[in-house]
Amino acid sequence: MPPKRKAAQAVESDDDYDESLDEGVLSDQETFDRLKAQYDVVAMSKKARASHQVDAASHMFKKADQWDARLKPDHASRPLWVDDAGRIILESFSPAFSEAQTFLINIAEPQSRVSKIHEYSLTTHSLFAAVSVGFSTQDIISQLDKFSKTSLSPSVRSFIEKSTSSFGKARIVLKHTLSYIESDDPEILRRLLRDPTIAECRADGSNDLLQEAAPKVGGIAIPGTKAAAGANQVAQPQQQSEMMASLKEDDDDDDAAQVHSFQIKSEERERVIKRCQDIGLPLTEEYDFKNDEVNPDLEIDLRPSARIRDYQERALGKMFGNSRARSGIIVLPCGAGKTLVGITASCTIQKSIMVLCTSAMSAVQWRAEFIKWSNVDPNDIAVFTSSDKNTFPRQAGILISTYTMITATKKRSHDAEKVWDWIRSREWGLLVADEVHVVPANVFKKVTYAIASHCKLGLTATLLREDDKIETLNFLIGPKLYEANWQELAEQGHIAKVQCAEVWCQMTPEFYTEWLRPSSTNQKKALLSVMNPKKFQACQFLIDYHEKRGDKIIVFADNVFALEAYAKKLGKAYIYGDTPQAERLRILENFQHNELVNTIFLSKIGDTSLDLPEATCLIQISSHYGSRRQEAQRLGRILRAKRRNDEGFNAFFYSLVSKDTDEMFYSSKRQAFLVDQGYAFKVITRLEGLEHHNDLAFSTPQERRELLQSVVDAKEGAGDVENIKGDLFGSKYASNQGRGKKKAGVRRLAGTLSELSGGQDMAYIEYNKSKNKDLKKKQGVKNAFVKKLARNTENARKAAGK
Repeated sequence: MPPKRKAAQAVESDDDYDESLDEGVLSDQETFDRLKAQYDVVAMSKKARASHQVDAASHMFKKADQWDARLKPDHASRPLWVDDAGRIILESFSPAFSEAQTFLINIAEPQSRVSKIHEYSLTTHSLFAAVSVGFSTQDIISQLDKFSKTSLSPSVRSFIEKSTSSFGKARIVLKHTLSYIESDDPEILRRLLRDPTIAECRADGSNDLLQEAAPKVGGIAIPGTKAAAGANQVAQPQQQSEMMASLKEDDDDDDAAQVHSFQIKSEERERVIKRCQDIGLPLTEEYDFKNDEVNPDLEIDLRPSARIRDYQERALGKMFGNSRARSGIIVLPCGAGKTLVGITASCTIQKSIMVLCTSAMSAVQWRAEFIKWSNVDPNDIAVFTSSDKNTFPRQAGILISTYTMITATKKRSHDAEKVWDWIRSREWGLLVADEVHVVPANVFKKVTYAIASHCKLGLTATLLREDDKIETLNFLIGPKLYEANWQELAEQGHIAKVQCAEVWCQMTPEFYTEWLRPSSTNQKKALLSVMNPKKFQACQFLIDYHEKRGDKIIVFADNVFALEAYAKKLGKAYIYGDTPQAERLRILENFQHNELVNTIFLSKIGDTSLDLPEATCLIQISSHYGSRRQEAQRLGRILRAKRRNDEGFNAFFYSLVSKDTDEMFYSSKRQAFLVDQGYAFKVITRLEGLEHHNDLAFSTPQERRELLQSVVDAKEGAGDVENIKGDLFGSKYASNQGRGKKKAGVRRLAGTLSELSGGQDMAYIEYNKSKNKDLKKKQGVKNAFVKKLARNTENARKAAGK
């Protein structure tokens, strides 16, 4: 008789995220940690401070103690302070601010950019990025010293020299589907070949290095720019011949500009990369797509009406600065056109493209954006999600999928397995990773090793994580190529100006008494804070006020119990994770086009993947603890407001907080990232006119008591944050600092009636047989009074029997 097996089916889904991928560390984590320790400016500054002279106040300044650094005679005209730990303070009121800021964006990581003072940090990866876009060691040191008010300390100079002498000196390039290690300095390549492991991976048996002309910087016209528009104009034959003659002369002048290379075995690519990291010469990754004659070209270009903005052009310029495509990360605010940057990069490379998103809804939107901004044939765009499993018919095309579909470890369906085999059997010119900051390192590691992509581009608005694992993305994808200034883009009208406010709502006596009860769990306290009647009234007042101003309002709540309660009480539409797709689209269309629908309530399903340029006001009644990323993502829902260029226009962002509760603590943590971007949160303790507002909900003690009773009687788990299945933003790495364990739970399986009754060799499995014994032991009456009556009856029966 065949063995019993559980009734289960192989059903893959982009909502079926396997969190087991999050557990453990990278297989090469030790290498990464060693590199990090080797190139650590803080560690180097500690060694320098060991012999540093101190005075009575030095302990107050610790690593930023610069008491013995002599100011330059013209220090007033210089905008920078640089301390021993690589921290840079930039005065935004300095006449040299603009020039210094442009330089610092290339060599340092922005930490805080408030109105008068900006803070940057020199890091290994920021210097790596600087070298990859053409800065030399001497360029960085001389420019930094030029802007600094004091001379650079020896520890900072040493850190810059050590980092830039190693990073970016050698590159791994795919040419004609073959892998080459190349460098401008032949001695670097000879040093690599002296290593036995790398020498073993060499493809040709020659002892000589290959030599060719270096690629010319700026040789590519990025679509959507003025340069591309000029390049598309037809020149006269005579002008063409003159241009060719000029180019030949330039080539003669540049005979010294040569690159040297040697070929490695493609199957040993990963081994070579790891070995180069071990010996302290990490490789940059570049794709010579113009000379790739093996992979077919994709017929795609931006539409003639499409024009990219200047900051988008600068970002792409960092990616294509030397006529090749560099792998790396571009950071732009929500609403600043990250999708268009990815599409423009695709139009520049014009090879097969793969786009990875966080959800199926994002995949649908990416497809629509490709059709909107480019002239690509819609038939050349394939979507690989739980509902769509197709491929493009021609040799080159675009595939849009989700991280969960690509990294699925469970058994795939037949159709999905066919598509997956097709994906792995071909080469991809560009891999675009959307919202790349939420992807656990092990997940993206699997993506990069399973898919043969020549170039990787990460896109994000918030390059931060609560578990501080962002550095692994620099390790797996590439350095940060560009990061925009939020306030600068707002001043230029590219994103909306936003007034941010934190509204403190006093807890009512009934609710606060229950909140203070020792028996109240953290989940119950969270629910009491959200359902606070004063917060409800503040939300109702703000909705009425902004609807009368003609604003379109989004109200966010992570808690579904509160979301439904607020929306139903106020008679507004709401969307959460379980809302059917058709109903979602109907609500969103009405919000965008119906003048009678001016407010919608959204759960955290609306944090990303929603493009609502009509929204001009956002009210947040509950959130995901102290998540800085979520605060920035939600602000992004109103940054793309259509009316942003109207004179005097401001969007509004309100965060409603119950006073004297945990919400106060989490609110300050959430705002940290936006404050660093230059946003200021005003604290409102009293809403003017609230007490005179008619028809406020829960205005009587009886209504408040009834509301409190409904909260107390709410089922267990009502106070939890919504858990959207498959949402990478809600995975433990994005929300619990990577420390949580996957909890066991009940799983619902599909099956026919015959299967559940024992057909097809399927049967139920009894997991806890001893439970039946426990139930037998628990049989009988437990009430003391009834037990006494039964005992008296039994005694009377026995007495009568005698």
